[in-house]
Amino acid sequence: MGTKTELPHATDWVRHAPAFAELESIEAFFSGHAFDPHRHATYAIGRTLAGVQSFSYRGAQTHSLPGETMVFHPDEVHDGRAGAACGFRYRMLYVPPALVQDVLGGRPLPFHREGVSLDPRLARATDAVFAVLDERPDALGRDAALFDLVSTLAEVCQAWPSRGRVDFAAALQAREYLEDHLDQPVTLDDLARCAGRDRWSLSRDFRAYFGTSPHRYLTLRRLDRVRLQVRLGMDLAQAAVAAGFYDQSHMTRHFRQAFGIAPARWLRGLAAAPGFSGAKAPLRD
Repeated sequence: MGTKTELPHATDWVRHAPAFAELESIEAFFSGHAFDPHRHATYAIGRTLAGVQSFSYRGAQTHSLPGETMVFHPDEVHDGRAGAACGFRYRMLYVPPALVQDVLGGRPLPFHREGVSLDPRLARATDAVFAVLDERPDALGRDAALFDLVSTLAEVCQAWPSRGRVDFAAALQAREYLEDHLDQPVTLDDLARCAGRDRWSLSRDFRAYFGTSPHRYLTLRRLDRVRLQVRLGMDLAQAAVAAGFYDQSHMTRHFRQAFGIAPARWLRGLAAAPGFSGAKAPLRD
């Protein structure tokens, strides 16, 4: 399953699976509090393996039991904690909306309102992706399992609600512009000119097809770059500026909002993992 990171509680742990292409996966156990409120730029799709996982999602308190499937839509705020004294163990898969669109080809993103699904089709499709990741598949095997998962999501979930007509080509152009300018200032006017749309129509386009605003997408991609640079040996302050943030404090605020922990805590756990040879300091939050 990959490296294991010890967390503040003696019984808590997180194992990060080796990354395969753009897919990230973890398995974890928490005895109590797990994560503060945060939101991802990806789908977070997972399975509760033991205990009770409790979280706040879309204004409701929700509980996931063994055998149930969690589906958090991109940009939806959620937290995580144990719902029983025995704690909880789970696996989670993080799927970027861009990969989902590779399968959907321009349809609005699937949207699951409740955060927990009892549908056996979604459970089987999610387990299949975990299984192929555990086997270190080639790209063909990974893509086949991912195709089945996204197709199942589209079958069992509603479409992401959008108002008015949306333009997939404009959203793609805006996303490509953001990817090419990750470390540079970008305005909504820049994106609108690039995509040939007005500002607010483009905002609707982008949310419909990539699950978040252009600003949030850019911020999360910059955080991805920070994490990569730190793994390669750059310290947090340098990585923050290199990724396009004003400074480390600016990056830290966004990091907490995105992942529910401070970057220094994330780095301490990463540094404790076997084989890590990246940055060791400074570790201030």
